[in-house]
Amino acid sequence: MNTQLATTEAYEAPARSAWRIRLVGGLGPATAAAGFAWALYQPYRVTLLHPHGEGFWWLAVEPPLLVVAVGLVFAWLVAPSLVRDLEDGET
Repeated sequence: MNTQLATTEAYEAPARSAWRIRLVGGLGPATAAAGFAWALYQPYRVTLLHPHGEGFWWLAVEPPLLVVAVGLVFAWLVAPSLVRDLEDGET
């Protein structure tokens, strides 16, 4: 006679935070795409197209370019470690 109430089969927990992993993984590319779309929508903000004797900082530090840069930095440097932490938290 067996008195165990629980079975010995492995229980697999549902993937509740899979949407969080997809969200964190998509934030960087979505931000970079938004910055690129902003640059296309308002091309007068990107003074690389018409410098007219401006200095380096006036040319390099433009809001659409900064948004694209932040999106790429997040996607390449921050998001992989966050996704890894979320995956480790599931187990």
